[in-house]
Amino acid sequence: MHHHFTGLVNLTKPTYNRGMVITVNVQEAKTRLSELLHRAESGETIVIARAGVPVAELRATAPRKRNLDRPLLPGLPPIDDTWLMAPLSEEELADWEQGHPGDPLSERDAE
Repeated sequence: MHHHFTGLVNLTKPTYNRGMVITVNVQEAKTRLSELLHRAESGETIVIARAGVPVAELRATAPRKRNLDRPLLPGLPPIDDTWLMAPLSEEELADWEQGHPGDPLSERDAE
């Protein structure tokens, strides 16, 4: 879905919606190039139009990589994942490999 604008586009309070497509005129693109590049890096596609006719698209060449130093969901406490990497006991390994009573994926109960 393209949003076509005539005249200048108000980019003073940008919203960075992935997949959003906006159209700006050539003069606006020249004036706000740095901001438009930031928006493109955030997943938006910017259509540059001359006299209202689209002539080019500005979009990221590669998706922005997530900063793994910041939490994915701010506000949630960190989760201790050391138990996740702990070795399984022989019994736990057998449950994973052979199933257990009541396991809906176990072939053992299907017989």
